[in-house]
Amino acid sequence: MKPARFGLTLVILLFVVPGCAVNPVTGERELALIGADQEMAIGREQYVPAQQSQGGQYKVDESLDDYVSRVGQRIASVSDRDLPYEFVVLNNSTPNAWALPGGKIAVNRGLLTELDNEAELAAVLGHETVHAAARHGAKAMQRGMLLQGLVMATAISTSDSDYANYIVGGAQVGAQLLNQKYSRDDELEADHYGTIYMARAGYDAGAAVTLQKKFVEFSREHKSNWLEGLFSSHPPSQERVEANRETASRLQSGGRIGKDDYDKALAYLRSRQPAYDAFDEAQTLARKNKLEKALDKIQKAVAIEPKEPRFYGLKGDILLAQHRYRAAEQEYTAALQRDPVYYEYYLGRGLTRAQLGQAEGARADLQHSNELLPTAIASNELGKMSLDAGNRPAAKQYFKMAMNTPGKPGEQAQRNFIALDLSDNPNKYIAGKAAMSPDGRLFGVIQNRTHLELGSVDVAFEATANGQRIRRVVTTGALPAGQSLQVNSGWQFGENDAIEDAQISVVRARVR
Repeated sequence: MKPARFGLTLVILLFVVPGCAVNPVTGERELALIGADQEMAIGREQYVPAQQSQGGQYKVDESLDDYVSRVGQRIASVSDRDLPYEFVVLNNSTPNAWALPGGKIAVNRGLLTELDNEAELAAVLGHETVHAAARHGAKAMQRGMLLQGLVMATAISTSDSDYANYIVGGAQVGAQLLNQKYSRDDELEADHYGTIYMARAGYDAGAAVTLQKKFVEFSREHKSNWLEGLFSSHPPSQERVEANRETASRLQSGGRIGKDDYDKALAYLRSRQPAYDAFDEAQTLARKNKLEKALDKIQKAVAIEPKEPRFYGLKGDILLAQHRYRAAEQEYTAALQRDPVYYEYYLGRGLTRAQLGQAEGARADLQHSNELLPTAIASNELGKMSLDAGNRPAAKQYFKMAMNTPGKPGEQAQRNFIALDLSDNPNKYIAGKAAMSPDGRLFGVIQNRTHLELGSVDVAFEATANGQRIRRVVTTGALPAGQSLQVNSGWQFGENDAIEDAQISVVRARVR
């Protein structure tokens, strides 16, 4: 079992000292609980798992990623803050873009296909660059109390992948950052300085106005993919349109639009858009358990774009749900041949190989999946495999990692962890107290503090009777979750007996 990653940030955050700093964008002094070094550490640690949770990088047309990165670096070069800026395109149909602290920025292919020119792309990337440069993500962490040391495990809908809803461990920091809502002031600030950045970089600032107008129109149409994406964290408004118009009016007009270059860069992706539309439909059908129809849709997607790994990954998911394990394994392998660094394909193939009895291959795949993005599903399965192999300490670690996640994986992990830990620490879960009845009988009351029904409990009674230490173990019947039970020791003492230090302890408990 390899050590969990993504934990450094949490340790750092435990020891930060409140202070003040000057915002490098606005020049204003503000509270800074997170220093620049910590910001960059957060960005470095969370960039890969954040990408993984959002569909991974778009790899079919790598020239598109290069193009977006060039535009992003052009914006970053005029930023008020020197950061190790990075820009990637994510393989996600939801129109969205985001920035992590430290200048780690991503834009979804689903947003790129909605833009009209390079200047609009520059407006998007300028906005996200300001979020990083002005420390908006770090300030949101301060407001959201992510500094409390431990991040609560929650199911977070972070992508069009169902698996990503069960992120565990330190990677939850990035997931929560991606799902945060910026304050109104932060959004207006990012709009204002983002427009200035794009003008500095030589772009027509009017594109920031047309972009916001487009977003307002989309919001009025109530398109679900927009509501789930950009609008959830960057809500559009007429106020933002007018603010951008005011900013643009004070900047030099006539900058670069880049319509032809943008169309050229997007030509291949746009030509394959029917395949991604079929992929999105297949995902929706699969979630509704209409597996045969989903399989038909995804096969059409593959026929249009055979180079896209996500199509093979979804096909594997569908076949796995149909218990067609050999075929599912082949599809996951096909996906990995096209993209060997996306967690979901390793996770799916690991679960499939576990069903096929290929323990060694399953374990390797699931561990690789957790290295890229730790999930409750992989951790729970690895715990079961460790238990089957007789490695109880490793099993407990995996179950503990997954047990606080809501839903079925978390419930299973919690049950499995408690079943193991009960053997090692039964008194941690079962409270007990000794008492003496009026007629001299020693008894105890035990309470099951778990959410699990116990099949039986071994209770040890001890006391010093007339100067001699005595001990007896009594086995009870079933003890339901949250219930109490009176247990008789079988001892009865007379008036002349000297009884001291009577106590009970739980020796062993068994989950039903």
